[in-house]
Amino acid sequence: MRPRARRGPHRAEDQPTPRPPAASDPTGDEPHPVDELLPVRRLLPAALQHVAGMYAGIAAPPLIIGGALGLSAAHLSALLSAALLCAGLATVAQTLGLRGIGSRLPLTGGVSFAVVSPLLALTDSEPENALPLAFGASLVAGLAGLLLAPVFTRLLRWFPPLVSGSVITLIGLSLLPVAAGWARGGDPDSPDFGSASDLALAGGTLAVTLALHRLLSGRFLGRIAVLLGMAVGTLMAVPMGKVGLEPLRQAPLFALPEPFAFGAPQFQGAAIATALVVMLVSMTESTASLMALGAVVGRPADGRTVAGGLRAQGAATALGAVLGSFMTTTYAQNVGLVAFSRIRSRWVVTCCGAILVLMGLVPVLGSLVALVPLPVLGGAAVVFFGSVAVTGIRTLAKAALGTGHNGLIVSVTLAFGLFPIAQPDLYARLPEPLSTVLGSGVTAGCLVAVLLNVLLNHLGRGTEADEDHVPDAVPTPRPAAPTSPGGPPGDPSWSAFTPRDPARHGAVPPAPHPGNGGPGPYGPGPGVPYGGPYRPAPRPGGGLPHLDPEAVRAALLEQNGTGDGTESGTGDGREWGPGPGGAPASRPDGRGFPPPSW
Repeated sequence: MRPRARRGPHRAEDQPTPRPPAASDPTGDEPHPVDELLPVRRLLPAALQHVAGMYAGIAAPPLIIGGALGLSAAHLSALLSAALLCAGLATVAQTLGLRGIGSRLPLTGGVSFAVVSPLLALTDSEPENALPLAFGASLVAGLAGLLLAPVFTRLLRWFPPLVSGSVITLIGLSLLPVAAGWARGGDPDSPDFGSASDLALAGGTLAVTLALHRLLSGRFLGRIAVLLGMAVGTLMAVPMGKVGLEPLRQAPLFALPEPFAFGAPQFQGAAIATALVVMLVSMTESTASLMALGAVVGRPADGRTVAGGLRAQGAATALGAVLGSFMTTTYAQNVGLVAFSRIRSRWVVTCCGAILVLMGLVPVLGSLVALVPLPVLGGAAVVFFGSVAVTGIRTLAKAALGTGHNGLIVSVTLAFGLFPIAQPDLYARLPEPLSTVLGSGVTAGCLVAVLLNVLLNHLGRGTEADEDHVPDAVPTPRPAAPTSPGGPPGDPSWSAFTPRDPARHGAVPPAPHPGNGGPGPYGPGPGVPYGGPYRPAPRPGGGLPHLDPEAVRAALLEQNGTGDGTESGTGDGREWGPGPGGAPASRPDGRGFPPPSW
């Protein structure tokens, strides 16, 4: 047998070579994961995953509004191209953060679904001028968003974890019905809406996504399990006849959005007022999304980050009004995708924005993404929509829900946020601006959370730190260590050498140590239980007493020396057992009694 070589000190050439500092990090420290630039082989698939997750949200509003107006296929294609182009520009601006416009976080932007209901109402009242009025109102709302962005940063002090966690949870819960609608086919007027084949396809996509995430755990492919799951789901949909090639045949090869292609913008007071309300609602939701994303990526969103993100949203809205797109907002589904994939690099989302810009200029590329059936997208959306809610629940875990009125605030907030989802026509008879605000579950929940937090936790005596409140668990203070041998104050019967009484001192801790029934330099020999003679029993409050060396010596002289090996040692020389005549033996090294260092 070959003898094992003796390990010596490492040589200089054996030491690992330190990584060179990142180019963008002059201090030599590792860059934050948000600023990490991934290699192309990982960057591109992760970006495509974001594109696939947000394409349906971008395409749905222009197609719904254009269909209500009876636009031709060419005009519908122009609306869709403008929406993709503006979404890509908004996403790139968010991630780069140039000149104070953008949050420098992996945040995506696209057409807001909140504009659909007001624009459909405008279509009924002004069918001939609906689009010019809509774009004029969006232009004013976008400029207002640019000016109001710094004001919203002053509201962050009213968003502690109690409020932000409730709002983030509401964002995730409000998105889950969207995933359910996609899983059923997306079109309630279709005769196949909610068919067994659609639900099976959505369930199969979800099962494949979860299986890939489990089997590929720890690998990069596991982080893009949503993209792989949608690809497998689309392949499963082909033999079911749910993948149509008509969008690919009808899409033009190249399309450059023309400014004011639907006519010069028109300005009407009622339309502008509605757009401003929708803009405020969207900015509130975007603030919550920024805070949620900051919690996910480990870079909390401060006032500067929120202001930059809202400026990017306002600028994209104003630009969209010129190019033929509608109001822009941030997309919470991509926040959930970041949480699920754990890919926090903002450069991935920058690449996603660049792909969206290319899809807006080359509609054929956008048609490739449109081949993914909505049931497939609905099955995958369950994963990243639910991840948003989980992020909110994690934030709520920091809010001490068992303290003060916090639990009550969360319960009422969730109720008001879910009312519009459970009953969409709950506020239908209220004035339009008020119904628009309360009809958004996220906005209504946000307002309720902020208001209740101020009223119950900051005004009067009902504060979060209520002196009358008794916490669930009160730590028991440890008694002060005595300065002389003996027990704690008030317990004169207690002694350092008293056998342990479980009724008084609690259960025996399981951790082994010298003296717990085994040989040890300062404890009893074999067979003597923990807390027996010559092993100081723990004090009731925890810890061991301070022992005076002279007191230990006197106790050993008094109690030791039976000569039978049953007290402080084995009596066979292996311990410091009793000596001749009952006197305690000295240590083998002749240095006297062992010190009471236990």
